[in-house]
Amino acid sequence: MSNLSESKEEMRRIFVLADTHNRLPEKVKEIAKGADEIWHLGDVCTEAILDELRAVGPRVTVVGGNCDSNLDWPLIVDLARSGLKFRLQHVPPDQPPDGVDVVLHGHTHVPRYERRGNVLFLNPGCVTRAKQGAPPSVAWLEIADGKVNWKLVPLR
Repeated sequence: MSNLSESKEEMRRIFVLADTHNRLPEKVKEIAKGADEIWHLGDVCTEAILDELRAVGPRVTVVGGNCDSNLDWPLIVDLARSGLKFRLQHVPPDQPPDGVDVVLHGHTHVPRYERRGNVLFLNPGCVTRAKQGAPPSVAWLEIADGKVNWKLVPLR
């Protein structure tokens, strides 16, 4: 096996979205194809949205948002990928949490890529009702060799 294919296997492509608020445009499901995982950062608002995402194929991880009524969805999910620690939550914390490399959140409906101290804060923006002039958006999170690559995908 060549080194190229080995390093390619190491890379994880994670499709990240937030704030669907009962709407999942067909375009979003098309973009999500080819993901290794899907992370939904809350304000799903209806279980049917998750069913549609699960139908795309990869494992779906979800956190509950302030507009979600499903109490089975955790408010915070901590995951480890490629030696990095990720925290998924809907509402961003005021302070960078300890022991976490990357915080992914929704809630603000505004895309974010900001380093605060040692913690990277990422927000894919909002699928349906973006704010502050940002178009609706989703994002790709690529993780390889302990590094992250964040690509915002505008939906217009």
